[in-house]
This record gives sequence, C-alpha cells and structure tokens, in this order.
Amino acid sequence: MLSGILTKIFGKFHSREEVKKYVLLGFIFGAIIATYWAMRPLKNSIFGGIVGVDYIPRVKMISLLVILVLVFLYTKLVDLFPRNKVFYILATIYAVAALGFAYFLNHPVYGLANTVESPTRIIGWLWYIYVESFGTIWVPLFWAFSADVSTPDSAKRGFPMVMLFAQIGNILGPWLLRGKKLGFTSDAPVVAIIASLILFIGALIWLFMRVIPSSELMGYQAKGEGAVEKKKKPGFFEGFKLLLSHGYLLGIFMFLFAFEVVNTVIDFYFNVLAKDAYPKTLDRSDYLAQFAIVVGIVSSLSIIFGISNIQRRLGMKASLITMPLLVAAGVIFWRLNPSLEITFGVLVALKAINYALNQPSIKQLYIPTTKDTRYKAQAWIEVFGSRGSKASGSAINDFKLRFTNWLGDAGLPYFLTMATAVSLGLAGIWVIVAIYVSAKYNKAIKEDTVVC
Repeated sequence: MLSGILTKIFGKFHSREEVKKYVLLGFIFGAIIATYWAMRPLKNSIFGGIVGVDYIPRVKMISLLVILVLVFLYTKLVDLFPRNKVFYILATIYAVAALGFAYFLNHPVYGLANTVESPTRIIGWLWYIYVESFGTIWVPLFWAFSADVSTPDSAKRGFPMVMLFAQIGNILGPWLLRGKKLGFTSDAPVVAIIASLILFIGALIWLFMRVIPSSELMGYQAKGEGAVEKKKKPGFFEGFKLLLSHGYLLGIFMFLFAFEVVNTVIDFYFNVLAKDAYPKTLDRSDYLAQFAIVVGIVSSLSIIFGISNIQRRLGMKASLITMPLLVAAGVIFWRLNPSLEITFGVLVALKAINYALNQPSIKQLYIPTTKDTRYKAQAWIEVFGSRGSKASGSAINDFKLRFTNWLGDAGLPYFLTMATAVSLGLAGIWVIVAIYVSAKYNKAIKEDTVVC
C-alpha cells in the first residue's frame, strides 16, 4: 500500500534501497529545514526587538559581505575534507555558536530583557547574520551532497520526496520550538534547544554514510565529466569565474535572484505590518512562527497532491516557467490589497510553491554539472543569487523610508507601485531565462554530457 502511494505521488522507485536513500536524505533535509525555520521567525523578531525593524534592509545588505567571507571558508573546507566531514565540522561550529547566542540573549543587559531598541546593540546584528548564513551554507551543501548521489532519473522521484520531508520539518520546527508555546518568558531558551538540533543533523549524516550501500551512492557519470574532474581543482574565485562564464549557471542565478528580490520586498512589508500588529517580541515571534507553519502545511499539501507532476510529466521547461507566472499573479494581487492578511496569504502561496515545485527543479539542474560546479559555483550562486538578491530587494525597501519621509503616509503607494513594477519586470525576464536553461538541461541529459 505504501509503495502504491509513493508511486502515485512521486513515480515508481527502482528498489527499496533507493527509497531508503531518499527517505534518509529527507530526514536529514527535514532536520535542516526544521532548524532553520525554528530560527527564522526569531531572526526578524529578535532583531526587531533589539535593533529595530527599520534596520532590516541594512542588515540584509551587510550580511551579504559577511557571508561572502564565510563562503570562502566553506569552499576551503570542501577542498580539505570529504563532504560528510564538512557537515560534522559545520555542526560543531554552529551548535557552539547557538549556545553562545542563547547565553547573551538571556543576559539582562545585552539580551531580550533590555527592550530599548538601538542600532549599537551588536548581538542583534550578529544573530541575524548567523541565521542568514545557516540557510546560505547548509542548504546548498545538502543539495550538492544529494546531487552527488543521484541520477537525473532517480532525482525526479527522490527530490520531491526530500522536499516533502523538508516541509514537514518546516511545520514541526516553528510549531514545536515557540517560546510562548513552551512557556518561556523569552526566546533565548529556544536558541539553546536549536544547538542540539544542529548536532542531531550531523548524527544523521553519519548514519546515512553507514547504512546506505555504495551502489546507491553513485551519481551522474556523464561523458566528459571524468576529464573535467581530473583538472586542477579550482580555487575560491574559480567558482565565481565559472558562474560568469556559463549562461546556464547565470540562468540558475537569475531564478534565485528574481524570486528572492520579490520575496524580500513583500516580506519586509509583511514584517513592518507584523511589528505594528504585535509590538512585543515574544508575541511577534509566535505570530511569525504560525506563518512558517502555514507555509509548511501548504507546501506539503502541494507536494502530496502532485504539483511535482508538472516537472515529471510535462518536463523541466513547464516546471521552470510555472513559477514566474505565479509570482507575477501574486504580486498583482498583493498590490491591489496590501493588507496584513493579503500579504500573509501571498507570501505563503509564493513560498510554498517555491519549495514544492521550483526548488526541486532548480536542484536537478545541478546534476549534469561537474562536482566543482555543484559545490563551488553553487555556493557563489547561493550568495549572489539568494543573499545578493536580498540585498538588492533591501535597497528597494529603503525607498519606503525615503518616500514616507518625503511625503508622509502618501508616500507608501509610490513605494508599492515601484516594488510592483520591478517585480513584474523580473518575472518577465525569468520566463525567458527558464526557456534557455531548460533547453540546455534537456540537451545535456539526452546526450549524456555535462553542461559545465
């Protein structure tokens, strides 16, 4: 019966070992996402309560520069250690850092007990960058690891299953780890619990490497890949050169950039409205956690009811084009009624479909590439495509403050109109790029070669 359900949702798996591999990968990614989404509501609420919500655009721009340095260190780890050991090292570092944040956030002067918002309170800035860096480094590392052990055929079935586990983690993380729900007087103890979750992720990687047979750890071995891999391993900036020299990688960059710019603009407006509606940090964290739970539920339902079939049955081109069309529709709907409730709903829909359909498709695009591309160029794409786009979106968000300073409340419609125009323009470019990238992907798979 279970086999029939899996086949109906994801397609027919070749063996029980293949199912076991993707189930365990799903548990790993689910734990990563549960940890991240437990931190994500705290990221904005803690920063807003310590530093101030108006500084969110600036910390996003600053975080890009800091994370660039962290990605440099990450690529060095990838050069020096096997991929599974990189997970162990990162788990140790991030768990110790989480314990440090828990201590300082619980401090009566430096922490959450001090309700005086100030841009000079460094702990708020460091906390925001810490959470941003977790998503930037851990998620691409996991997907690069998964692409290493997947073929294009198995990924069509396995990656959507992994994303289903991720959405379950998306629900459980913020649902279980809410300071108000647990009876805490602040969010500091939740951060301490997060440290143990990070160590648990490392333990799951250790388990994966010991229970999955070597036959299931063979990935895409395309013609020409071996020759590329024998070349001298590229350094840190070679990943950036790869990105700039291949239209295929620039196309993947564009997918992340366009979505995150739109998401950052609407998300900032959502946080401003949430701050007004829930001025207390603990209450606001709880509300934002509820938002995260709804995103996870809608994403899970999207996967269960077969949204991944768009890619499996209609192909990569249809899958990649669907997202920008939905983004454009969502932006128009938001502009017509930018209330807290409508903004909540539009963000939920866009994030859910991105996680359920867009992200699994994008991760499959890395399969017909070399290992250096998957680990190093992908890291650059995540920084400049995801984090760089957040900085770009934040630059747009800065205009809200400028318009309201110039025109008062009458300046808000000008900001919303500008944000809408930029978003729709990006969606149009996104469609064109999706056609190009899907053609390159399909050609590489058909000819059994690597794109770059």
